[in-house]
Amino acid sequence: MPASDIHYPSLRWRLFAVWYRHMRVYTRNLISNGLPPFLDPLIFLAGIGLGLGKYITSMDGTPYLVFLATGLPVTSAMFTSAYECTFSTYIRLEYQKAYDGMVAAPVTITDLFVGEILWAGTKGLFFSTCVVLVMASFRVAPMPTSLLAMPIGFLTGTMFGALSLLVTSFVKNINHFNFYFTGLLSPMFFFSGTVFPVDSLPRAIRPVAELMPLTHSIRLARGLALGQLSPVLAADLAFLVIVTFVAGHAAIRRLRRRIVV
Repeated sequence: MPASDIHYPSLRWRLFAVWYRHMRVYTRNLISNGLPPFLDPLIFLAGIGLGLGKYITSMDGTPYLVFLATGLPVTSAMFTSAYECTFSTYIRLEYQKAYDGMVAAPVTITDLFVGEILWAGTKGLFFSTCVVLVMASFRVAPMPTSLLAMPIGFLTGTMFGALSLLVTSFVKNINHFNFYFTGLLSPMFFFSGTVFPVDSLPRAIRPVAELMPLTHSIRLARGLALGQLSPVLAADLAFLVIVTFVAGHAAIRRLRRRIVV
């Protein structure tokens, strides 16, 4: 058959095929896969919020439990997308050799990892939504404005999916991911405005906090949930988009070299 007569699937269908494959695999063990990232922010809210809530009545002019509840949905998106695009991606890449089979289909390497980033964003959207609904059931999340955390969860998931793919492109041993989670994501959780405002940090440390991607996600989600709109939120949104594209582009370039030998 002449090459001109071959019709390849559209980009939309190629990306959907990658996304659908990951969704089918993930939902086979939905409870064991989905419960831990979903419970983590709730346990944190109960342990820190209810404990410190007796001593801290408000934070930055907001009831402390509400302050926590407006930040935790996007932290859940961060962790679930980071796990997806580190451990899961590495296993597919090095152990299962799943990508070798996928590129044999009419799917490019770029399609593979763009679809993976979109799947990470979908998980971020799902977990952000679940956390918001649970927080709302305890009446600590302002409604309906807290529902705006859902699209921010998607953007946070895609951003940390891209960043985590970039980290994966450097990793040669699966145990090295411990440095990423313990050395970067865990400190980011505490110093990006989840537990206390960034403004309360020492002046010398604030620029470092502003470089942390989670800072912009939390400020955007909290600002929308509390109706505290400002031009800074537009800059935060731009930050999320730019980091996603830059990190995603770099990650795909590096991972292409590991697949195409």
